[in-house]
Amino acid sequence: MSPTQPELGTENQSLYQVHSRREILNLLQGIKNQRQLITMVINGGAEVVVTSILDIDDKKNLVYIDLAPSVLINQRILESDDIEFESTLDKVRISFFASGVNECTQDGQQALCIAVPPVMIRLQRREYFRVNTPPNPPIYCKIPLASGVYTTTVVDISGGGIAILDEKRVLESQIGEEYQNCKIDLGENGLLNVTLQIRNTQDFSLANGETNRRFGCEFVKMVPGMLTMIQRYIMQLERERNAKMHGMV
Repeated sequence: MSPTQPELGTENQSLYQVHSRREILNLLQGIKNQRQLITMVINGGAEVVVTSILDIDDKKNLVYIDLAPSVLINQRILESDDIEFESTLDKVRISFFASGVNECTQDGQQALCIAVPPVMIRLQRREYFRVNTPPNPPIYCKIPLASGVYTTTVVDISGGGIAILDEKRVLESQIGEEYQNCKIDLGENGLLNVTLQIRNTQDFSLANGETNRRFGCEFVKMVPGMLTMIQRYIMQLERERNAKMHGMV
């Protein structure tokens, strides 16, 4: 695509990410003080555990979390290398990820602990954090049609939907049109199988004078496991973007 093409992302990402350690600690402390429950999503949504934050230790860089009620579930938590945490604070949804959970003690009691997350996502209840997908390698969406499977390029993604390019103009542009059993390959983060509903369309011109069409699509009846895949993929993109910005790759 031409560099003169307009930005295809639809949201300001800086409104959602929290990188300030002080603010992250304040959010965690607020969740603890208001006794808000937190949800741990394990193994891509295979299991969900509701628990709470017991304490935050800034010096040790630890967040202490209450144990799950089952020994077997606690063991699976400890064995998992990617867990999503979700909670709310003042009617705002807070989410973050941990690459590992350890056993520890807090005030003499058995507990779980994670490192203080370097990044948190703060969203209004009905908002979704959206990111542009990388051009190389691109992410594709395969849409079953009567004429065969149509492969389109995904240009941005969120927990609520995707934006795709219909370069061949074969998709119905009517708002509300649905496409079932669409597949989006997120690489190591998993394969999405979703129903897409067309919510908006936009035609734009390329530098060579040709036109392209962009569709904004909403996920219909997204299951929790799929949402976790998307959030994990988004966090991976953000980690890679931040590493490039700081010259780490």
